[in-house]
Amino acid sequence: MNPMGEIVSLKKARRKRKSKGKTLCKSGFHKWAIDQKKQFDVKKGRLVTIKRCERCGVTKTTFD
Repeated sequence: MNPMGEIVSLKKARRKRKSKGKTLCKSGFHKWAIDQKKQFDVKKGRLVTIKRCERCGVTKTTFD
């Protein structure tokens, strides 16, 4: 047992905090949440749902 303590690299810890969750989005595993309930698209004549990823902020539009 080492009497000092565990040595932690600050660069590694900072890099881990900075990239937390972003690696999933790069692989295509977004965490979608509905941004606005329902909107109506006049040109298409359909309801529109806007979804935003909670991790990276990318938006996706779906028609209902």
